[in-house]
Amino acid sequence: MSDNDTQSDRGRETAPAQSSAVVPTEYLFPFILVTSLFALWGFANDITNPLVRAFKEIFLISNAQSSLVQWAFYGGYATMAIPAALVIRKVSYKSGIIIGLLLYAVGALLTIPASMMMDFNIFLVGFYVLTFGLAFLETTANPYILSMGPRETATQRLNLAQAFNPIGSLTGMVVASTFILPSLQVAEFRSAEIAAHPEYATMLPSEVDGLITTSMEEHAVTEPEARQAMVAHDLDVVKTPYVVIAIIVLAVLALFVVTKLPDTGQEEEEIHLLGLLKNLLTNWQYVGGVIAQTFYVGAQIMCWTFVIHYGMTLVGLSASQAQNYNILAMGIFLASRFICTFILKFLDPGLLLGILAVGGGALTAGAIFIQGMTGLYCLIGVSACMSLMFPTIYGIALNGLTPNDAKLGSAGLIFAIVGGAFMPRYQGSLIDGEGMTIAGQALESVRVSFFLPLFCFLVIAVFGFSVALLRRRDTPVSAA
Repeated sequence: MSDNDTQSDRGRETAPAQSSAVVPTEYLFPFILVTSLFALWGFANDITNPLVRAFKEIFLISNAQSSLVQWAFYGGYATMAIPAALVIRKVSYKSGIIIGLLLYAVGALLTIPASMMMDFNIFLVGFYVLTFGLAFLETTANPYILSMGPRETATQRLNLAQAFNPIGSLTGMVVASTFILPSLQVAEFRSAEIAAHPEYATMLPSEVDGLITTSMEEHAVTEPEARQAMVAHDLDVVKTPYVVIAIIVLAVLALFVVTKLPDTGQEEEEIHLLGLLKNLLTNWQYVGGVIAQTFYVGAQIMCWTFVIHYGMTLVGLSASQAQNYNILAMGIFLASRFICTFILKFLDPGLLLGILAVGGGALTAGAIFIQGMTGLYCLIGVSACMSLMFPTIYGIALNGLTPNDAKLGSAGLIFAIVGGAFMPRYQGSLIDGEGMTIAGQALESVRVSFFLPLFCFLVIAVFGFSVALLRRRDTPVSAA
C-alpha cells in the first residue's frame, strides 16, 4: 500500500548503505516468492520446445505445421500482454499473479481432452490459454521485481531473479529428455527402422531422416489401428507432465492467496492510455528495447527448438540424445546468467549486451558453416551468449519509467515475445525447403534456416552498442 511506498522512500533517503542493496531487507521475502514464478514459466517454455519435433512424428505433419506449437504458445503472450498490463494497472501486482497462475493451470489441464481426442488443435488451444497465464505472470513479475528496491540496482535485481528462470527451463528439458521423448513409441519405431536397415549407417543423417518419415507414413496407411494405438500412447505420455505442473501451479496459487505482499505501485487514477503510449513511443530506448526483445526471443526459441532437428538431421542423433544437448545448452545458459549478472557490476549493460550479441552471431555462423559435432557445439555455445539478453534488454527499456508507466511498458516487452511465435514458423518453412550452396559449400536446409537467428543477433548488437555509446555521451552532462 501507499504506506509501504512511503516507508521505502524514507528508508532510501536515510540509509545510504541500504540504497545500494540489490534487494533491500524489507523486500527479501516477497522477492524470493515472486522469483519462484520465473522458474515456473521457464518450465512451461522448455518442456514445450521439444514437442515441435515430437508432434511432427506423432501427427505426421510438416515442420512448418508442427511449429504451430510455438505459434500458439508465444502467440498467447502477444494476445494477452497488453490486456494484462491494463488489468494490473487497476489492481495489485498480487492480483495479477493470481490471475496468471489460474490461467496457467487451466491451459495445462486442457492437455487432458486434447490427448483423449487425439486432436493437435486442442493442444494448440491449451498452449494458447496457458500462455495467457504466462503473459500475466511476466507482465506482473518483471516490473514488480524492478520496483522492489532502488532504481540504480534495478537491472541487477531483475537479472538475479531471471537467473532462476533457467532452473525451471532446465527442469522442463530434463523431464522432456528422460520422460517424454524416450517413452514415445514413434521413437521406438525410428530405432527399429534404423536397426532393420544397416545401409542407413553409410548414408547422410538428413537422408535417413527422410526415409524414416516415409516409412512412418506408409505404416499409417497399411496398419491404421496400430498407428492409432501408437498415437494414443504417445499423447498420453505428453499429457502427464502438464497435469503434474497444473497441480503444482494451483498449490503456488494458494500460497500467494494467503501471503501478504507489499504494493509498490498500484494505480488508482483513470488510465490515459493515449498519453501513456505517447510517452513510451517517444522514448527511443524503450522502442529500441521492444524491437531488440522481439528479435532476441525469436533467436532464443529458434536455437532451442531446432537444436533437436539439427542433431537428428545433421548429426544422426535420436530425439532424446539431441534433447540432452539442449540440456547441456541450458546448463551453460544458467551458469552464464550468474556470471554475467556479476560482470554487470563492472560493465555497462548495453556494452555487455552488444558484446554477447556479436558472440552469439559468430557461434550461429559456426553452426551454419561447420560440419558435424563441432557445428552442434557452436549451436550449444550460443546459449552462453543469450543468457543475459532478456532481462538486460528489459531493464534498459524500462529504465527511468515510473512504476505505473512501467506496467504498460512491461506489456510491450512481453508482447515482443511474439517473436517466438513468428520466427520459428519461418524457420520451419526453411527446413521444409531446399538447401543452398554458398561459396562452394553445400548447406542443408536445416543449416540455411539458422541464418534467421544470425540476423536477430545482429539487430541486438546494434541496440546494445547504441545504448552504450549514447550513455557514454550523456554521462558528462549527468555528472555536471
